[in-house]
Amino acid sequence: MVALRILLAAVLCLSHLVSPTLGDLPGKWELLLEDAGISSMHTAVTHLGTVLLLDRTNSGPSRLRLPHCKSDPSTDKTLNPRCWAHSALFDPVANQLRPLTILTDTWCSSGHFLPDGTLLQTGGDLDGGQKIRKFAPCGIQDRCDWEELDSPRLLSPRWYSTNQILPDGSVVIVGGRAAHSIEYYPRRHRRPVDLPFLSDAEDTQMDNLYPYVHLLPNGHLFIFANTKSILYDYEMNLIVRNYPILEGGPRNYPSGGSSAMLALDSTDFSRAEIIVCGGAQYGVFITRATDIPAHISCGRMVATDADPVWAMEDMPFSRIMGDMVMLPTGDLLIINGAQAGSQGFEMASNPVLFPLLYRPNEPIGLRFMTLNPGQVPRMYHSTANLLPDGRVLIAGSNPHYFYKLNAKFPTELRLEAFSPEYLSPDRANLRPVLVNVPEIVRYGEEFEVEVTVPLPVVGIVEVNFGSAPFATHSFSQGQRLVKLTVSPATPVNDGMYRITCTAPPSGSVAPAGYYMVFAVNQGVPSVGKWVKVLV
Repeated sequence: MVALRILLAAVLCLSHLVSPTLGDLPGKWELLLEDAGISSMHTAVTHLGTVLLLDRTNSGPSRLRLPHCKSDPSTDKTLNPRCWAHSALFDPVANQLRPLTILTDTWCSSGHFLPDGTLLQTGGDLDGGQKIRKFAPCGIQDRCDWEELDSPRLLSPRWYSTNQILPDGSVVIVGGRAAHSIEYYPRRHRRPVDLPFLSDAEDTQMDNLYPYVHLLPNGHLFIFANTKSILYDYEMNLIVRNYPILEGGPRNYPSGGSSAMLALDSTDFSRAEIIVCGGAQYGVFITRATDIPAHISCGRMVATDADPVWAMEDMPFSRIMGDMVMLPTGDLLIINGAQAGSQGFEMASNPVLFPLLYRPNEPIGLRFMTLNPGQVPRMYHSTANLLPDGRVLIAGSNPHYFYKLNAKFPTELRLEAFSPEYLSPDRANLRPVLVNVPEIVRYGEEFEVEVTVPLPVVGIVEVNFGSAPFATHSFSQGQRLVKLTVSPATPVNDGMYRITCTAPPSGSVAPAGYYMVFAVNQGVPSVGKWVKVLV
């Protein structure tokens, strides 16, 4: 049976590689910046459309100097580490970059946007383990910068933890190395809340790090670590359900799989499906075996079912460290990563240059589409984030402890954008333009949007809300897409249509905050506009 699976996977890979030709594969790559100066380990898109790039602060000199340092790097032998930026603000429209100042150790930290659009950034290593930081966004020409708080501090050091916003706008911070507990921002308790599940899921190579945390529409948390998952009532500190084991080996850091919650659909907001893909075989991290193939399988489960089970399917390629990006259409882009090894410095090989499009509404066997390959290996510490214009920003990849620019897989300073097929010129006549959108909507209220479309509208134009997650280590913390209830598009005048929408019903479906709102016409999304969802 194992031999048959390997043979089938090989045949499937060959079919994707040989036909169609590479020039015919969907998607387009574009180089945005040749040298961003830093390799972004953590990336987030703000509600102003700018992008926060953040690396470790203990990785030695970057290639981006802070403006207050006037010394000449060619003669200054001391090279004060406080002269080098490890964070930057990027404008993907103007392709401009501004260095930011951050000093405490952000290595393998976590983050999430608060309802007011401020990024809450937590934890890290050493002096950053209990640190809380904030970034209130501004324009690329303005002077906003990181605020590193002296108080409050995290109750426990959090290294490799995960953040998730809750229905009331607070943020839960889950796990981390040697932290089998949760805590909240703002603080709810005097000490961390024990979560023994995290220790139960730990193995000898700590595959319970960066747990996958998804807020389900029933208000509970789905938490996945290693091969195990639970439904967790955080209000009662109660495990409501233990889900079946996901077969195929470990899936979390350092084994480097990825996970997403599929789009929440207004036809049944009570239904939530989780997908988990890829990962490394157990023991690869311990032995530093860079050539052992990664998992090829994905598990998909309706987490809200009465009797949930994992449905298994295989990707065209084995993959670790793949980034999952929820597109405005509800399809899932899987991009970056490697085919062998594990997460960790210089512990992977055979980069996966082919992105995949996962189409969840197709039957098993037809869901994966192989896309146009990139040219830049994106391995350990790479990121992928949806931009409001529908492109996906690709950043980072530093498989070395310090910056190493002359290596087989160098520290990657280039910023790229990948354009899915929906942005191809032959679909331009289908692409809607959002003309009128409210700046604020409240739960359950009706509101109107107006769109223009070059060709007459046929069928329903979707209106979908996409969050802006914090992407790091193959998991986008807080990622979700909500498909609204909409009326048929009503013609207003030549090429203009009005659509009546119903806002998400609750904070369990869409926690308060900023969302990119997209009109989607026959699978082609508009440029997104930012809407603030309030109680």
